[in-house]
Amino acid sequence: MAPPRSCLLAALLVLCACTAVPPPAPAAAANVPITTCRSFCGNITVDYPFALHPGCGHAGLRDLLFCINGALMLHLPSGSYRVLDVDYAYRGLTLHDPAMSDCRALDRTPRGRGNGFVLEPWREPYLAPDPDNVFLLLGCRATSPLFQGFPDRHLPCRNVSGMGCGDYLACPAWDDHYAAGRRGGGGDDDFDAPPGAGAPPECCAVPWAAIRAVNVSRLECEGYSSAYSLAPVRAAGGAAGWAYGIRASWTLPESNRGFCGACRATGGACGHDMESHADLCLCGDWNSTSNCDSSPDAAPSGAAAHSPDAVAAVRWAVLASGLTSLWWHASRSNLW
Repeated sequence: MAPPRSCLLAALLVLCACTAVPPPAPAAAANVPITTCRSFCGNITVDYPFALHPGCGHAGLRDLLFCINGALMLHLPSGSYRVLDVDYAYRGLTLHDPAMSDCRALDRTPRGRGNGFVLEPWREPYLAPDPDNVFLLLGCRATSPLFQGFPDRHLPCRNVSGMGCGDYLACPAWDDHYAAGRRGGGGDDDFDAPPGAGAPPECCAVPWAAIRAVNVSRLECEGYSSAYSLAPVRAAGGAAGWAYGIRASWTLPESNRGFCGACRATGGACGHDMESHADLCLCGDWNSTSNCDSSPDAAPSGAAAHSPDAVAAVRWAVLASGLTSLWWHASRSNLW
């Protein structure tokens, strides 16, 4: 016996209602805004291994750069420095410290002016001043750690890439200093005098590798200057032709070599895990430890089967099958 027409109509209404119900929304994913990893501050591009956003860039250079009122700043325990240039080809940063002396003006106080350049211990493997960067420590006391522990006159003061105190003391900035009756001396020829034999040198030029931390107050100095050389020849005009500032370079571990290129080639952004600090390839709503085409740590391949389009297709297929069945039963009932 064929089912009553009322039952067939009820079944048809149920099928239509089920098909009209929208599919459940997918679970909210922890979307990573990969488009923000490469950004700008003023006219400077901020890109890997640096970043302005948490989770982007290399972990060894995290929490380092900040964009403040259009100025890119680098923050260290020793202070804040204006970033003048980021050279990604040669892995170099050019920094400016407003508390630093140069050839035109001396900036020094009895308690120390400026804090030099000091890195966190965990950051030292990744960032350091260039070997061709000279730090000129000014007005250091005889009790300074610079002059202690060198009974054989092996002072750390020396020229760096052709830059030293002999030229720096000829700068116009020292004219007012000497006119005010301050002590003189301190040329490169004076460094042979052992501590205690007289007044300490007015200026002591050191490379970063000699002391590993240019802490002006801890070294009991009144101030400092810094200059760097990018050319293999000595600058014309002595210290007046030097490039003043701090030139720092960054280094990434061998294990990181090729990681970012492979990540970017597959549409990802290079970042790091904010807890473990391990390298991560940011792929939108999921992360990978290699690249966005990797399968072991990729999003489940069956996810597409649960997409809204797939669910809607299944429901329409069910509706079509149900309508066909109802039509068949209705045809049979007409025959009866």
